[in-house]
Parts: sequence; structure tokens; C-alpha cells
Amino acid sequence: MYQFNVYRIGPEIKIGEVDLSFTNASLFMVISSLAVLIIFNLGSKKNSLIPNKIQLLAELSYTFVSKMISDTAGSKAKPYFSFIFSLFMFVLFCNMFGMIPYAFTVTSHIIVTFVLAAFIFFGVTIIGFIKHGFGYLKLFVPSGVPVVLLPLIVVIEVISYLSRPVSLSVRLFANMMAGHTMMKVFGGFVISLGIVGGWLPLGFSVALTGLEILVAFLQAYVFAILTCIYLNDALNLHH
Repeated sequence: MYQFNVYRIGPEIKIGEVDLSFTNASLFMVISSLAVLIIFNLGSKKNSLIPNKIQLLAELSYTFVSKMISDTAGSKAKPYFSFIFSLFMFVLFCNMFGMIPYAFTVTSHIIVTFVLAAFIFFGVTIIGFIKHGFGYLKLFVPSGVPVVLLPLIVVIEVISYLSRPVSLSVRLFANMMAGHTMMKVFGGFVISLGIVGGWLPLGFSVALTGLEILVAFLQAYVFAILTCIYLNDALNLHH
């Protein structure tokens, strides 16, 4: 499990008991962010009628996220496009960079995914109260529920709402960690079984690598679309 170890790069930086040292996780978050900035900067420099590969990638990503927001949160969510787009691309690139041998998978650590999920949770809650005031609490009182069941339903809705950052963060973290662990296990089988018996686990490793690339994209998509759904609740107050 050494591939998940976080280690310090450079000098130790501490403020009281808080360790703010630059780590391998910090490095790959910076690399992912820079990669997104570079690709979309290059992709937007020349808006030619026949786009090159980088421009095509930028345009497809923009269209994909824009449609996702429109389909799940409606036109009211358009002002939040920049945040959701940045979130999707950051998680996607962190996932994809983790597929490179000897790279570090940032999203395989729950502290990273939980901080992202908690930021989304508090941000959406603040937006909900700004838009609707205390009327936002109607979200916990579904319409058409019998009065007898109302106290139970309200408790369930509150628990469900408060569990959002946990479920959002655990889903991403667990999928990335489990996938990379499986790849390591099958890779170990290839080495231990040698040339004669290693062909079968090698085949599984190749197939699993392809599956993990798909999972890396899907988990970024799920993370972004759930953010859109939560934002839709805050903006449109469906209950």
C-alpha cells in the first residue's frame, strides 16, 4: 500500500500543531491544476473553424459540462458553471494522473475528497438560504406526506441531507483506492508467477487498467453531477 503514502517534499513547515509542508499530494494537485490551465489556455488561443486536438478537447469539455448543468439544475445554475467546470476538470485530471505509473492518486485519500465535498455542501446550503431564506427548510418537509409520518420523514430527510458530504467523498475515495489496489494485486501476481504463469493475471491487469480509466472519468462525472443535483435543490427548492 506504499502507493498511497503521503510524504513531505522539501522543508517542514508547521504553524503550531498544523503541518503545512508541501507533500507529494500537494505536488500532484498543483500538476493537475496546471495541466487544466495549460490545456484550456492553448485550446482557447486560436478559435479556428477546423479545431485542432486541444481546441476540440476544450470545446467538447465545455459543451459536456454545460449540458450536464442544464439537464440537472436548469438555467438558474448557469452562474455557477465556472465552479462546476473547474471541479469536474480538477477531479478528472487528478484521477487520470493517478493512472500514470509511479504517480500519486490524490483522490484516493478521503481527506482530499471530503474537503471538496464539505466545501460543496456548505456552499450549496448557503446558496439555498440566500435564495429562499428560512423557506429553504421546506426541503426537509416533502409535500403530500401524512401528518402522522411527518416527524419521521423530517428526521430521515435531515439525516439524508447531512450525509451528503460523507457519501459524496467516500464514493470517489473508495472507487479510486479499490481500483488501484486491485491493479497492484494483479501486477504482483504477474511478477510472482513469472513468464509461464503470468499471462492470465497480465491480461486481467490490462483489462483492469482500461476499466480504471473509465472509472476515473465516471467518478469525476458522478462527483460533478451530484453537485449539480444538490445545487438544483438549493436553487429550485424541489420537495
